[in-house]
Amino acid sequence: MLEARIAAWQGHERDYHTDFRWVSLEQISEQFPFHTGFDFNSIREAVRASERGKRLRGASTISQQVAKNLFLWPGHSFIRKGLEAYFTVLIETLWPKERILEVYLNIAQFGDGIYGVQAAAQRFWHKPALRLSSAEAASLAAVLPNPLRLHAERPSRYVIERRDWILAQMRDLGGAAYLRALESESRLTR
Repeated sequence: MLEARIAAWQGHERDYHTDFRWVSLEQISEQFPFHTGFDFNSIREAVRASERGKRLRGASTISQQVAKNLFLWPGHSFIRKGLEAYFTVLIETLWPKERILEVYLNIAQFGDGIYGVQAAAQRFWHKPALRLSSAEAASLAAVLPNPLRLHAERPSRYVIERRDWILAQMRDLGGAAYLRALESESRLTR
């Protein structure tokens, strides 16, 4: 958020403002699935693609995104990735899964100056994050690879296809029931 604000100031964009509203996990629709830790298969595929000279693509899990967005700078370097791995291990060790998801959903960028699901839900659909439908939640998730180029409120064919894939994954995983089961399991292990 600070980086975007500084970039706007340096670019003399006087009308730029950050839209950010923190909400607790209980105030966010149960339609958001999540992933934990590291996705080693995706990381391996990204490294192999890079070795073949292809553009480096993302392979970060939610925990890695939280580590990067909270503690690190943007960019692609092995030093930053190493620090990201360190912070990810700390986050995974010290925070319950619900906290990781809550922080992620409150700091993720969903558009130019739009941070967190509450701000996105209000801006795009004029309602609180708690009232998002499955399709709206999936639309927000679909833009996360590039929220400055992809738009949840006016989705391209690519965003629609990603949204539909995410909805299918939610159905296959059991959607909200899956999240409730993880939450119950987490409470038992605390």
